[in-house]
Amino acid sequence: MIIYVNVKQGSSKNEVKKLSGDTYLVSTTARAESGKANAAVIKMIAKEFKVSFKKIFIKNSKSRKKIIEIDFE
Repeated sequence: MIIYVNVKQGSSKNEVKKLSGDTYLVSTTARAESGKANAAVIKMIAKEFKVSFKKIFIKNSKSRKKIIEIDFE
């Protein structure tokens, strides 16, 4: 499954909001330093979809608009 995620880093709380069909807004308190924001996004998406964090792959990790692949197998 492919989803599109807009990341708002440095937010006051951690939150996942569904914007439309396959687009989400993820707000995280982590900053984009040493991959901390990406790790937080992976953790929150894993919790949202009830899968292991090892089954989530970020296709474009340097962008705020991320393409994320979730493997449900």
